[in-house]
Order: sequence, then structure tokens, then C-alpha cells
Amino acid sequence: MTMKDLFGKAILDYQTNNAPEDLITETSISEEDAMSVAYLFRNFNEMPKLEQCALQLAKGKTLDVGCGAGSHSLYLQNVLGLDVTAIDISENAIKACELRGVKKTKVQDVMTLENETFDTILLLMNGAGMCGKLKNISKFLLKLKSILNENGQILLDSSDIIYMFDEDEDGGKWIPSVNDYYGEVVFNVTYKGQKEKPFNWMYVDYNTLQNAALANGLKCELILEGDHYDYLARLSV
Repeated sequence: MTMKDLFGKAILDYQTNNAPEDLITETSISEEDAMSVAYLFRNFNEMPKLEQCALQLAKGKTLDVGCGAGSHSLYLQNVLGLDVTAIDISENAIKACELRGVKKTKVQDVMTLENETFDTILLLMNGAGMCGKLKNISKFLLKLKSILNENGQILLDSSDIIYMFDEDEDGGKWIPSVNDYYGEVVFNVTYKGQKEKPFNWMYVDYNTLQNAALANGLKCELILEGDHYDYLARLSV
């Protein structure tokens, strides 16, 4: 079963005024939640502090991985004047980015990107989660490292979702044993009555990210902590 690209369809519907509806997301550890597609079209002032901070740290030739509707790329391109390439595996999302004026776009999985290197690699809106499972993180980080210029940086945000699990009397957490790591979830997306094929996603706590970075020859710095167990980190060689 191939992906229906419902996320991308919602983005393109919104961009082309084609009666967009809310995306319904549900994970293996959370109930259904409606998300307005308009959120993906937010401007700089509407972005969370972590994203604003990441954009202001971007420099040089930049790769926006999993760019979605292209809001981060547009700010870097139009306001900061950076050379930005926006990539996403969603054809529809990339179409929307082009319609919005992102100059360099590619329907591309970062894991298959070749022959190009960057000064800044952005993975915002929990971009590190795209590696799906913790066992894939080394391969993921090594790939990012291989397309990073000397003195380059990887900027990513994620969350520690331990707060979502119940505590026992001793203050320990009840974690289902099906997962190798508690930050791994299965995502379900529904749009206009169609269901997407479920996919793996991961929220990685900072210590786990730091350990994985160090194990793969990357330095890891905590740049900013958000209000709700979320953080922005910078990885460099």
C-alpha cells in the first residue's frame, strides 16, 4: 500500500483554496486531534520560539528537510536572503511551496540526497522523528553528517514525551513494552474521509539525541528549551 500523501493534499488544497479541511491525526499513545492546515502556513511571528530561534541561527547554504508548506524556507529566502533548498517526500507539498514562491524545491527523501552539501540543515517540527525508530537514528545522523559542510550545523527540535505516560505510586512511568524506546509512536492521518497508511514517527528526548550524536561523531548542544518538554538542539562535527 503506497502513501496517499494526505498531508500534502491538505497543504495544496489550502494553497489553492480547494475547500481545505482539518487534518485528523491520532497516534498509538494519543487520541484523535484535529489540526488546522492553516497552522502550516504560519508566518514568523506566529511560529513557536524554538522555530524562530532556529531560523535566526541558520546561515549559509541551507537545506529545509521535510519542508511541508515551505513557511520556514520562505522566511530564510525572503527575509534573511539565504540560499535555501526545500525538500519533502510529498509532491503536493512541494507544488504548494513552488506556488508560494520558494525558488529551490525538490521532491526528495533526505536519505537519498547525493552530491550536495550544506552549511545549515533544518529539521523543524520534530524533524528528527522522520527516522521513525531509535534503531535508525545512527544511519540518519550519519547521512546528515555526510551532507554537512565543514563548520556546518544541523538544527532540530523535538520533545521528551515521557509526560504522556502514567505514573505508578513510586513515581516511575508505565511504558508499554512493545516499543524499544518510549518516544516511538505510530501515526495515523485522516483527511477528507481518507485514511493514510500508518507510519512510524519518533519523539527523541535530549539525552538520547545527545548520546546518539556523540556515538556518531557529532557534537550536540542544547540551544533552547520550550514550555512543554520540547527543545531545540544544534549538532555539528
